[in-house]
Amino acid sequence: MRLTFLGTGSSIGTPRIGCDCPVCCEALLNPASPNRRMRAALLVQTAATTLLVDAGPDLHEQALRFRLRHIDAVLFTHEHMDHTAGFDELRAFCWFREDKLPLWGGAHCMGELQRVYPWAFAEVKRARSYIRPEAHVHDGHPFAIGDIAVTPVRVEHSGIETYGYVFEAEGKRFGYVPDIKTLPAASAPLLRGLDALALSALAFEPYKSHLNVEECVALMSELKPRRGYLTHIIHDAEHRRLRRALPDSLSPAHDGLVVEL
Repeated sequence: MRLTFLGTGSSIGTPRIGCDCPVCCEALLNPASPNRRMRAALLVQTAATTLLVDAGPDLHEQALRFRLRHIDAVLFTHEHMDHTAGFDELRAFCWFREDKLPLWGGAHCMGELQRVYPWAFAEVKRARSYIRPEAHVHDGHPFAIGDIAVTPVRVEHSGIETYGYVFEAEGKRFGYVPDIKTLPAASAPLLRGLDALALSALAFEPYKSHLNVEECVALMSELKPRRGYLTHIIHDAEHRRLRRALPDSLSPAHDGLVVEL
């Protein structure tokens, strides 16, 4: 498996609009800075299959920057706008396919997408210039797309139905949970002992709906992945400071980071 972090930022991204903090100023002046973070999204690839996890408001820029031209399916973690506001950009991935584009998510998320974008899901013949989605509700049950096995992992975040995912291919397992505050006991075994795991670590300070850095490190220590990555990071969590604060087994992810398993 090849994993590409398309975006590693929080819901407001970095640089933050109207912010003059040192991190935002550095990210604004240096487009190559690891502190420049688009909204969280991930690409999971094998030789045969390409999956996109979440389609936030930066999807257009992410697709251009990382030369993304084809996806086999989109998986949504939950319906918050920083994970779904790029929905209409998915039309570009429908232009060159005969069938509809499969979208996977929990029941509440898929229901919200159909409520917000009713025209996209209407049972009418669509021109190729429009998105043509095919909704799939996983209800927390494992499923497969191509040669990638996918296991949804229910987590607690903001009081809404939220999932992370474990991807398995060619004997390797990777977990991705970009929004989480607490991990239910029933979900914990699904994330233990993975080859790699990425968890939300929003900030150094405590936050009501996300793990902070200290909480993320503690949960990683409990779950014991071979390698751990922090993602969904807020603007004032400076990259070099994060690296210094982490044990050797953990790293802050950055936009464009590629992990080969």
